[in-house]
Amino acid sequence: MRKHPMRRLLRFRPTKESSESIGSTTATSNSQDDGDWDDVYADVRPLLDSKANSSQQQHRHSHQVPWLVAYTCYLAYAILLLLGQWRDWLSLLLRRGRYYSPPSDKYAKLLNKWEATYTRRIYHRIQDCFNRPLASRPGTRLLVLERASCDGKKSFQVLRKSQLQQSQVEEYTNNPNCMAVANSCSSDNDDENSNLLARDCLNLGSYNYLGFADDFQSTCRAKVVASMDMLPISTGSSLQTFGRTVLHDELERSVASFCGKPAALCFNMGYNTNATVLPALLLQQNGSSPQRNLIVSDALNHTSIVNGARASGATIRTFAHDDVSHLESVLRQAIVQGVPRTRRPWHKILVVIEGVYSMEGEYSDLRNIVRVAKKYGAYVYLDEAHSIGAMGATGRGITEYCNVDPADVDVMMGTFTKSFGAMGGYICASKEIIDYLRVHCAGSVLHTSMSPVVCQQIITAFKVITGQDGTNIGRQKLQALRDNSNYFRLRLERMGLQVLGQYDSPVIPVMLYHMTKIASFSRECFKRGIAVVVVGAPAVPVLECRARFCMSAAHKRKDLDWALDQLEEIVDICRIRHGPRLDVQGIDVVNVTKKDD
Repeated sequence: MRKHPMRRLLRFRPTKESSESIGSTTATSNSQDDGDWDDVYADVRPLLDSKANSSQQQHRHSHQVPWLVAYTCYLAYAILLLLGQWRDWLSLLLRRGRYYSPPSDKYAKLLNKWEATYTRRIYHRIQDCFNRPLASRPGTRLLVLERASCDGKKSFQVLRKSQLQQSQVEEYTNNPNCMAVANSCSSDNDDENSNLLARDCLNLGSYNYLGFADDFQSTCRAKVVASMDMLPISTGSSLQTFGRTVLHDELERSVASFCGKPAALCFNMGYNTNATVLPALLLQQNGSSPQRNLIVSDALNHTSIVNGARASGATIRTFAHDDVSHLESVLRQAIVQGVPRTRRPWHKILVVIEGVYSMEGEYSDLRNIVRVAKKYGAYVYLDEAHSIGAMGATGRGITEYCNVDPADVDVMMGTFTKSFGAMGGYICASKEIIDYLRVHCAGSVLHTSMSPVVCQQIITAFKVITGQDGTNIGRQKLQALRDNSNYFRLRLERMGLQVLGQYDSPVIPVMLYHMTKIASFSRECFKRGIAVVVVGAPAVPVLECRARFCMSAAHKRKDLDWALDQLEEIVDICRIRHGPRLDVQGIDVVNVTKKDD
């Protein structure tokens, strides 16, 4: 029987800590000192670098919901639910209503009472803030289709020019952000009924970190289109049958080289990478119980990690978000006590963390987490979905940013959807682990392989980032992303908003707290031509609703300044100044906001 590459009996055996391999946490300056391009942030460069350097030393951020905010949130939920229950009871009594359906003994109910109440009385009220359809590529500017509802926001239809009422014609005609776009799915594009109404918005919500959605025509298009002359759009089979092409091999070599690992395996979906790799890594081949494996997971890990851990059948313990001392306590207690009931030693212990947390905008304290994991003989599984291509001097992710040797991270996972303008995910590890996953992981054996066209897009993006295309575009993109992120975060903090996360992170969450303010904030932004992402329960805790801004290297400073000026008005309307106002000394706010690029 083949030996499992992750098989190791873990005992309470401290190992010698290697400070050389972990390195120091000194921040790398990414200042534009070579004169290759104009520094549009020269007036605030010292402040931005200072903020980034100080933020890197603070890995833990305590965030508590203000008591008055918590009280009003619970009160609002109570009113909504009580009125919703009363309306449901009234609907049953009168046998009519928007959500009334005659009782049936034929079929079982799909939703329990609470789920149905939440959907009807809370989610449907703000459903217009989610699932907005687009009519363009998700670059720095995008066209968002206008929608209308005839049933109280239970469902929506795309709005056409001919469907406007007389009172709406002037509103849409005088709004410079609104326009009619041709419906490519209609056979009569010249007919007025086929013209869809769209709103031109500044995109502050899409995962377009390095801006490949904006400059695709000049950076990637030629090679991506040429790949279709040689290979099909889809292979129609998995990697283990007929789904592997020369581009798949080249992509895996590029990923392994970029991440500094011996081998890599690519998947057609980032979510499925975590959901299928974790069960495969913890698979028991000797018939023993999978509960003899232990996963120690960060409390705020992505749902793909959560579902992958549950599917593995392993015992799961969580530690407080990015809390190294609590992680050490959990590991020590688990090793001392052993497997529940039997007290036998664990087969494998896997510490699972993320590089950048997508809802918090924080990067992990990787250096100290690796130190603790090595001390207790545990493996480290790192999810770099939001950090690969976006963090570090050369875009190599959180390991480069925190100066951690990739060899100290046993398994590195990432996706191609954020920084590479593509889709899919990857796993980087030792050749033994990758060879094992090729034949045991469902994502490799059963799922259709990645499209060759997508492979070529990622390969081309890698060459741009690393400078193998003969230009410094990749270096400019990395610097622009960092500068835009830090500048936008700085200005939001100046407004007195409760901004989560750390400097240098491209994800910038702003706390709204109230579910009702999700709707008001999103609608006010959309009315002014700003596309943002708002998040509420159950994606986040009930009291921690938020807006999430995602920065891009393609954003111009004048666009960010315009958006920030608009946000100043929206913040006052929505009353969301929950944080302390940042006092920036030596900076003229007027000059900062009015400076053009």
